[in-house]
Amino acid sequence: MEEKEWQIESDRLNRVVDEIETQLVGAQADYEQAHAETFAVESNYGANTSINTIEEDDTMETNAEIQQQRNIVARVTETEQIMEKIVTTLHTLEASPYFGRVDIIEDGDPETLYIGLASLQDSDNDFLINDWRAPISGVYYNGSLGPVTYPTPMGDQQAELTKKRQYTIEGRDIINMFDTDVTIGDEMLQYALGQQNDQTMHNIVATIQQEQNQIIRDTTSDLMVVQGVAGSGKTSAILQRIAFLLFHARENLNSDQIVLFSPNRLFSSYIADVLPSLGERNMRQVTMSEFLSARLQGLTVQTLFNQYEQDQHQPQAIRQQLQTAMESAELKDALQAYLAQLAPDQVQFTDVYFNGEKWFTQTEFADYFAQLPAAYSVMGRMQQTKKHFMELLQNQMVELRQADWVLDALNQLDDTQYHQLLNEDDDVEAFSEADVDLDATLDQVAGAYLTQTLQPLDDALYNTQFIDVYRQFSDFLAYLAETAFAGIDGKWWLTKQQRFENQVEQHQIDYEDAVPLLFLRDLMTGSGTNQFMQYVFVDEMQDYAMIQMLYLKHAFPNAKFTLLGDAEQALFRAVQTPEELMQAYADAFQVKQRRLIKLNKSYRSTQQIMNFAKALLPDGDSIQTFQRLGEKPTLKQTTSVEVADALTQTLDRLLNTQQTVAILTKTQDQAEVVSAFLDQNNRPHQLLNADDRNWTSNVLVLPIYLAKGLEFDAVIGYDVSQENYPDETSTGLLYTLASRAMHELALISVGPVTQLITKVADTLTFLE
Repeated sequence: MEEKEWQIESDRLNRVVDEIETQLVGAQADYEQAHAETFAVESNYGANTSINTIEEDDTMETNAEIQQQRNIVARVTETEQIMEKIVTTLHTLEASPYFGRVDIIEDGDPETLYIGLASLQDSDNDFLINDWRAPISGVYYNGSLGPVTYPTPMGDQQAELTKKRQYTIEGRDIINMFDTDVTIGDEMLQYALGQQNDQTMHNIVATIQQEQNQIIRDTTSDLMVVQGVAGSGKTSAILQRIAFLLFHARENLNSDQIVLFSPNRLFSSYIADVLPSLGERNMRQVTMSEFLSARLQGLTVQTLFNQYEQDQHQPQAIRQQLQTAMESAELKDALQAYLAQLAPDQVQFTDVYFNGEKWFTQTEFADYFAQLPAAYSVMGRMQQTKKHFMELLQNQMVELRQADWVLDALNQLDDTQYHQLLNEDDDVEAFSEADVDLDATLDQVAGAYLTQTLQPLDDALYNTQFIDVYRQFSDFLAYLAETAFAGIDGKWWLTKQQRFENQVEQHQIDYEDAVPLLFLRDLMTGSGTNQFMQYVFVDEMQDYAMIQMLYLKHAFPNAKFTLLGDAEQALFRAVQTPEELMQAYADAFQVKQRRLIKLNKSYRSTQQIMNFAKALLPDGDSIQTFQRLGEKPTLKQTTSVEVADALTQTLDRLLNTQQTVAILTKTQDQAEVVSAFLDQNNRPHQLLNADDRNWTSNVLVLPIYLAKGLEFDAVIGYDVSQENYPDETSTGLLYTLASRAMHELALISVGPVTQLITKVADTLTFLE
């Protein structure tokens, strides 16, 4: 590019940074003032809210003052948070103001727009930088030179795109700059992808590809299924999609209304910095095991990884059949059929206790339930039962206000506790309507005390804890035995029933039983739904059973779903084509707007690494690789005696040029063996398991299934032998292993190499 053009761009960059720094000074001062106001208001809160409720005439005035003071605190806190976000955004822009430029002609008028992580306006309200999520910024990602359109509130707007320029900028310095046409230029991608990796994922807004942009800017699909090959940027695109949705619907959507189901805790930590780097608060993140454990409090839910490890040690054909049956979509139909034929005397009620004594008995619940009309569904009768006993409890609380034990308890309260009970309700109007005589005040305190004290009872009724869902589920398993569900002999279902009962006694539950148990509870009670959530994202969708997906749809009935994964990385379930998955979910979810997007181009790994990974797959030719060159993967065959030395030598070689090295094993047991080898040879490292949330070492040892979604500068595949990977069922493991590596891949085999690899020997370099 001409020196004159470079100088023009440099001068403009300096003017923009000057403006950022000027605004930053003002914003910092405003933030410090807001912080001081918040501190002052909170410090004076106690002094300004002295409570006087003993004198009846002052009750209404006191509570009005409390509400007013709370409003002041909320207002100054919100102001401080807004100013803090502005300061953070300006600091982000100061580090790298923008990364793109588009020149357009619209209605005959030429205009130049610069694209960055956030918008910046000068004192004349002219845009110096446009937010990458703004509608006009879409032409940077989607448009080739020539006629383009972009959405506006009035409909699509036509324009002529005459220039698209890309930058790599650090502060006031333009590191790289070039013009491009159709998509994000290879030069910028080469620069970004060639960087060393660290412990967190970074945002990709500067290098979003056109196919990724389709995912990010879709606001209409009720169900979006994204099937992307390893390294195609699907997870990154999804995170940018969340940022875009928060920007697009900022008046009606916040981060708490978005939940991402991630494959493991390590991955959750790995992506935790992406949204904050885009100026947005993180959405909720949870693994499926954490979600199930939260809904089955009191039980330790087996994780998917525990299930996998168990199956590696104790492979049993009948267990696999039972597991498959429990995870099928048809099991929901079986649950509904079971409930449809359930007689009142088959409903398993239990006593509800307070302070160790029965308050309501299972007989009372059963008798009331039995007298309800048979025309009602089980759910209808259960909801009516809940309503009846909650009303009964409220009546009991009124009657108990003068009970001796209540009056004795009130006499034991100090002034602070007494006032807290009086002011437990934030509704000032309610207090203004209260009688001002002492008897009424005491009655009010007694009511508040009983409401607080008997809250566990109210909660138990509200959450229908008067059903013994474990005994009910055991009865359901017996029903599956009677019907020989899934063509499995009844004796095996009874064996599973016995296992379930034994596990519940130990406060445990198998992974495949957790969702059916929850479904049974919810279908009986009408509970378990979250109406508040607007978007649900599921990563590594191929690792979820259909009944688990159906339960998520049940749990979040108002949410739009985005499911992403890679069928080739199906480590725990049978492989399905993207089209099969789309049809299955469309049928199950019954949505109007659905969309399947396939990402076939891989960007993470060098061409040589992906050539090896592709060759492992039957349909690997469909994967396109980004043209970033590197060395062929290496393979060394060794013995059990020499493997520790071979491992440490390989590790030392990779650490000479790479920052992060992951040693990936088939199982957790093998990871522990590798860790012991490294300890013996004094090589610092970190051994990871499913409970770990982050990593701190540049050398990691972990099973392949925990590495899904992660990437490392270099990967060592431990023991790729025929014994360890005996047949085609291991293809997904090896493909996942290989595709974690960005720059270098080294394989070590203890004994003869698996035939899955020897068939693609031409993609490797063999080491002596």
